[in-house]
Amino acid sequence: MSDSALERIVVEPNAPVSACVIWLHGLGDSGDGFAPIVPAFNLPTNHGIRFVFPHAPMQPVTINQGFVMRSWYDIKSMDLHNRADMEGVLKSEVLVKQLIQEQIDAGIPADRIVLAGFSQGGVLSLFTGLRYPEKLAGILALSCYLPTGDRLPAQCHEANKATDILQHHGEQDEVVPYMAGQTAHQLLVEANYHTQWQSYQMGHNLVPQQINDIAQWLTTRLLK
Repeated sequence: MSDSALERIVVEPNAPVSACVIWLHGLGDSGDGFAPIVPAFNLPTNHGIRFVFPHAPMQPVTINQGFVMRSWYDIKSMDLHNRADMEGVLKSEVLVKQLIQEQIDAGIPADRIVLAGFSQGGVLSLFTGLRYPEKLAGILALSCYLPTGDRLPAQCHEANKATDILQHHGEQDEVVPYMAGQTAHQLLVEANYHTQWQSYQMGHNLVPQQINDIAQWLTTRLLK
């Protein structure tokens, strides 16, 4: 592991590894926050999917009075168009691409890797996935938005133009406005991406029905 590699929680399958889900947490959380979700998916005992839950770097966050916490990028305001610090987004994109490359080097092809994330982690999974130069198995974007506001990121790569994207959002989300998620979805639809939208009666969190839906989506894409 290189000096710049992210610390992480890894949940290994009982069967030989044949696929991987890299799951990015939200602001102020850590990989520990989502690692317990794996048993809740109720996957077959021989599923062969490695789950990687990295910890974001520690850094000051402007909207939280500059307190230092785990964050993929600084959030400077609540305004959607100026919310994400793009310099920080690009730095974290490099770290996420390193995570993907680690799995490729370990023998898992890119098209057997799902990039997933919640909230700030979802922003990064969507941004990185759209720009990644090899086809991924899927992109899971939960309760998030595009860091570029009302336009797609620059240098989106054709490799993932046909990759399945699943977007979930809570209709009562008090942290990331529902409209922000819908804006991202509409931009993807207009650009002919393979994206699916699902909303839930919830705030900025996950609910049991959603976990079941994610499990089904992962099963379809990784257990072939």
